[in-house]
Amino acid sequence: LGPGEGRAAVLLQPFVHQVGGHASMLTYDEHTICKPLVSQELSFYESLPLAMRQFTPQYKGIVSVHLKKDSLGNLTLIASPGLGQPDACGRLDSAGGDPAVTLWHKCKWASSAGGEHGLVKWSHAQVTKTFKDSCPGKMLLRTDLQYHADSLLEDANGKQPERKSYNPWGLHCHRQHLNRMSSKHNENKLQQFLLLENVVSKYRYPCILDLKMGTRQHGDDASEEKKARHIKKCEQSTSASLGVRVCGMQVYQADTGHFLCKDKYYGRKLSPEGFRQALRQFLSNGNQLRTDLLEPIILRLKALLSVIRKQSSYRFYSSSLLIIYDGQEHKEGADHHLPFPKAHGTNPSRVDVRMIDFAHTTFKGSKSNPSPTPYDGPDHGYIFGLENLIKILQNLSEGK
Repeated sequence: LGPGEGRAAVLLQPFVHQVGGHASMLTYDEHTICKPLVSQELSFYESLPLAMRQFTPQYKGIVSVHLKKDSLGNLTLIASPGLGQPDACGRLDSAGGDPAVTLWHKCKWASSAGGEHGLVKWSHAQVTKTFKDSCPGKMLLRTDLQYHADSLLEDANGKQPERKSYNPWGLHCHRQHLNRMSSKHNENKLQQFLLLENVVSKYRYPCILDLKMGTRQHGDDASEEKKARHIKKCEQSTSASLGVRVCGMQVYQADTGHFLCKDKYYGRKLSPEGFRQALRQFLSNGNQLRTDLLEPIILRLKALLSVIRKQSSYRFYSSSLLIIYDGQEHKEGADHHLPFPKAHGTNPSRVDVRMIDFAHTTFKGSKSNPSPTPYDGPDHGYIFGLENLIKILQNLSEGK
């Protein structure tokens, strides 16, 4: 066993529902994900205003993670819960989980040249073989990412696969993260990760829209070069005009049984009208527009808006907002056994709205505040984005 790898070591798997961002999100157990620790984000979670708690993932502690290489050169990440941290629920032996996920660890994470777009290039035969061995009848999903054109799989009999399929964006981030870690750290070097609530664990087919909020994306600590790059991205996208842009999404299509996925490159190219269409697409299940979701989403966004207006000195630079619902519609009456009982009026668990990614969030009294003088008043760029988002959804609900 490696350092700190006691009885509670947990094999970390890529989080299959990651639709945006660039940090690798990993599955710790069914209800917990983890991501590399950034002190500014930790500082935010540790002093989170009470009113914001219902709109953020629950913070669950810190875990030490190290890289492990097997004799074949495959890399895995192993977590060891630290002292005083929540004990691991997912032990190594029970972390097998979904074979479709473990497959990702069986493939060699060969470093490939190429920056952001250097995505996995497997040969069709190789993927199909590995994949069939691991999980017959499952498949990776169709996507607009620049994946190898052949990597759409059929099951062993050449049939269209069963309905569960996965978003490749998380795989891409995970691979990049492993490459970075293996080049920077030796195997035994412990890295700290944040443990956070998996906000989609209660959904059977989580439809997720990841929105980059605000008119400014660069943190106070950004270099001039990074600052210029982010300003340009905002100007060339709906961030400047609407205060919000699509950062990624997955939508379950009831007609095909697949998730439709879009990434941040798609989101950056959208015009304001394109952004409206993307919202419409996010609420369409392939058969119809889920108009039943509009009111609960709007109500939740309005509740968030009133909380944000009261947070003086907070600036949520580069943070994202997730809108989540279940792609499987629950019929009233017939499905008593489903975990979503019909509540009076709108069932709150049917939709969820959560803020995530606080690595560049700054506020008065932050322990790791890079800005010498804290800001005054609420985050107007964020508020601008929320107001526009609410307006567009209201227009959708009025059939405009």
